[in-house]
Amino acid sequence: MSEGRRKLVKADTSEAETSPLGPTHDLLLRIWQEICGHVEIAESTAAIARLLRTVMPLQRAIVRQIDRQRGVVETWADTALAEPGGAAALRTAVSSDQVQRLEDAWRKQPVRCLTPGAAREDAAGCLLPADAESASSLVGLLTAPGGFLGAMILTAASGERFTPEHAALAETLLEPFAAALENDQRLREMAALRAAAEADKESLLHRLGRKEFVESVVGAEAGLREVMERVDLVTRSDVTVLLLGQTGTGKEVIARVIHTHSSRAPHAFLRVNCGAIPPELIDSELFGHERGAFTGASETRPGWFERADGGTLLLDEVGELPPAAQVRLLRVLQDGWLERVGGRQPIHVDVRIVAATHRDLGAMVTEGRFREDLWYRLAVFPIFLPPLRQRREDIPALAVHFAHRAAVRFSLPLVLPSDDDIALLSEYSWPGNIRELGAVIDRAAILGNGERLEVGPALGLSAQQTPTSPAADPPARPRRLDSFAQILPLDEAMKQHIEAALTVTQGRIEGRRGAAAALKINPHTLRARMRKLGIDWNAFRQNGE
Repeated sequence: MSEGRRKLVKADTSEAETSPLGPTHDLLLRIWQEICGHVEIAESTAAIARLLRTVMPLQRAIVRQIDRQRGVVETWADTALAEPGGAAALRTAVSSDQVQRLEDAWRKQPVRCLTPGAAREDAAGCLLPADAESASSLVGLLTAPGGFLGAMILTAASGERFTPEHAALAETLLEPFAAALENDQRLREMAALRAAAEADKESLLHRLGRKEFVESVVGAEAGLREVMERVDLVTRSDVTVLLLGQTGTGKEVIARVIHTHSSRAPHAFLRVNCGAIPPELIDSELFGHERGAFTGASETRPGWFERADGGTLLLDEVGELPPAAQVRLLRVLQDGWLERVGGRQPIHVDVRIVAATHRDLGAMVTEGRFREDLWYRLAVFPIFLPPLRQRREDIPALAVHFAHRAAVRFSLPLVLPSDDDIALLSEYSWPGNIRELGAVIDRAAILGNGERLEVGPALGLSAQQTPTSPAADPPARPRRLDSFAQILPLDEAMKQHIEAALTVTQGRIEGRRGAAAALKINPHTLRARMRKLGIDWNAFRQNGE
């Protein structure tokens, strides 16, 4: 620290040494107060300039930021501007050689005094705005632990010159101005990140056709009443939940409801599709890997469990996990510890697991394709989501919901389904469940071009592609019964029908010539009904599946 600076920053005592500029300690204290009292640097610079005019012939105070990546110097504060917010528009180019000369010069002299007309010969000249080169100037470089931030520029009034005492005072201002610039820089970065996050949110909401991420569950008071009652029970605890149901029944929606109504709501909710990850990458994706664990592992990467720490992790299609991953998942469920691929130290995670599958895990356990102990760990609190054909009372509300979504997604006028449209939708079997209904409404909105919903053509296209549609096979005329006694209980009739199919297919369930294909039912659903009805599968097997 120079001798002049040591004099100017001495503690303020009754015997404190003073300079011709006045009691510097009080001045610096008031400058720091102005910096702490203003969020934006333009405001604090204007307030500091008013204080400095009482001790030096100051006309103008400027703060500029150095952006090495773009090769520019930007004005962030200038007391000569009537509108402080327009300062950032003032930019001048700066080369890497000029920045290097600045670094070399500032190691020798932290504040440089430039006389009128001498700016071009000095290394600091590149920092001056063009309209400030004709005045006497004090230029100080503002630094932080990470390097150069920018520059503080003080220009004298017309006909005035700065003295060495003014330069010594300016040196004491470098630290407060650097703090103000660094704070303002961080504020701008946070504002940019916030704006980017809001833009991403709006874009995602537009693609999803929603107004908010957290929305009420359609059918919560009707077809999903029992499901929502179980959800209300389980959100009070932290137990593992297993969501069962066909593809497209809304398992992810229910998982999000469980998360948002639990104590983990402030933390992350992450979804990973276990069936979409290649078997050779499943361990790395779920549990992470260390640098050098395998070819291409150039850096340490946390897995899904670590990223969901404190929150909820939805393991979608959990039935697709390979045996090795099932073992590692079991350990996480038991004690919360995992090891990254290639790691030696166990890592503890606090994650609530919600698993989902459309498969019959019980049958997979019987067949040896899923670990029995993992099945018991996952099925602590199972929730079954009924297919859409079993909750037809929700179709009108769902159709209206998807009509709103389609209008937003495709920028079309809102057209709601008519009574005839609802009748057509209610007669369909919906093998693809809610996901298919959403696709049909989207297709109907596009075909109608904002004038109407073309539900008929939209369903006609779906009927051609889906063999389980009512249009694929006309319903058979029911057999005439002559007496009440001839009416079989529904379960018995269903049992006889399934047994007849198993007899014809020789016990084969899956495949093109299996009983499931003949009955037009999902193989896993067929197995579940066989267990419920007490049908012995092995009794019909001859050649095996």
